Order: sequence, then C-alpha cells, then structure tokens
Amino acid sequence: MSDTASRILVVDDEATITDFVGYALKTEGYAVDIAKNGEDALTLASQTDYDLYILDIMLPGIDGYELCRRLRSNTSAPVLFLSARDTELDKVVGLEIGGDDYLSKPFGVRELVARVRALLRRGAGEVAGAHNQVVVSGITLDEDAHTATGSIGEIDLTPREFELLASLMKNAGKVVSREDLLRDAWGWEYLTETKTVDTHIKRLRDKISDAGYDSGLVETVRGYGYRFKVVND
Repeated sequence: MSDTASRILVVDDEATITDFVGYALKTEGYAVDIAKNGEDALTLASQTDYDLYILDIMLPGIDGYELCRRLRSNTSAPVLFLSARDTELDKVVGLEIGGDDYLSKPFGVRELVARVRALLRRGAGEVAGAHNQVVVSGITLDEDAHTATGSIGEIDLTPREFELLASLMKNAGKVVSREDLLRDAWGWEYLTETKTVDTHIKRLRDKISDAGYDSGLVETVRGYGYRFKVVND
C-alpha cells in the first residue's frame, strides 16, 4: 500500500480542525473523507475500507472512545486520536480501548503528517529493521508481511498487537517487562502508565485463542511482565 493510495477518515465536529487536517493530508497525497459525528463515521466505515482513522474524542452522540470500540469490531486499521484532553489518563484510556496513537490539540502539521506516516507504515507491514521471520511454538511471525500464522491459519492482529507479539516472540522463553513492551510496541519512553500493556496483552491472547491457538503461549510472570512460552514439537 503506497501513501498516495491510502484512504483516511477524519472524524471531528470542529470545521476548523477538519479543514486543517483534511487540507494537510490531501496535500500529502492521501484520500481523505470527513465525518462530523460518530454515526456518520460508522456509515462511511461500512462503505469504505479505510487505511487509517483519525478521531476526536469529544464528539456529539457517540464519543470517540465508543466509536473506536465499534470500529475495532470490524477493522484492524490504525486509529489516531486527536483531542484537547491531554492528560496521561486520557491517553491511557484511548490506548486501552484500541487506539494506536494520541495527538494533543493544538498540534503542528508536520507532527500530524509524521504520526500518520508512521501508523500507515505499521499498518502496511513496513516495519523498521524488519528481518524476515521468527518461528516459535508453531507460530511464524513474518515482519516483512506483518503476519502471524501457524498450521491452523493466520492470527488477525492490529498493528499494536503485532508489535507486542513481535517483542515477546523475539525474546521467547525470557520475561519481557511491561516497560520494555511499552518501548517496543509504542516507542514511547514518557508513557509511565503500564496498565495499558495488560489490556493489550488480554486482547492479544483473545486473538490467539480466536484463531484456534493456545492463548497460554503468552504467560504472565507476576511482578515482572510477560513471556512467550517455548513449546517443543
């Protein structure tokens, strides 16, 4: 997927924001649709496979958090939250319910475009430093293709879930702390709240189980973090 082919849905009830964001992204070659509320966004999302969603949190009717939850039931495309609410708690909540990044208002166009490019690269499987495959316990993690598969089939993962699994599988048999998982999957040193890792690990286990594999492959090591179990064939 190239940048020029990427379709982005921007959801915000402030015309000044949608005008600014829409213009900035169209200038970069992206195809942009605008929705002013959650209901319209869900309608558009049912008609188009978007590569990225940019959501305000304080929307009329369905707020951005609930909109993200509903979108997550049908898509693994990255979600970028835009909001004037910039406390650490707001960011953590946004990540816990399925968001991939959080940009506080006001923001500059270069920062916006940089975040969008990074999320689209991850969504497309263009991982920095990708080095082919890691195979552990019957699961093959392919960083070039951005897939996780086994004898039963593929595990459907969001970009964030894939990064978590990649961090665990590359350190299979070893304990990976929550702080290290935050750095590996989010790349954020400043996000000190580690509870969001637990929430995403639960989702990762659910995805593994839904695909027909043993969710116990991701083990909890109390007081330390998580470990990907090595199972000998």
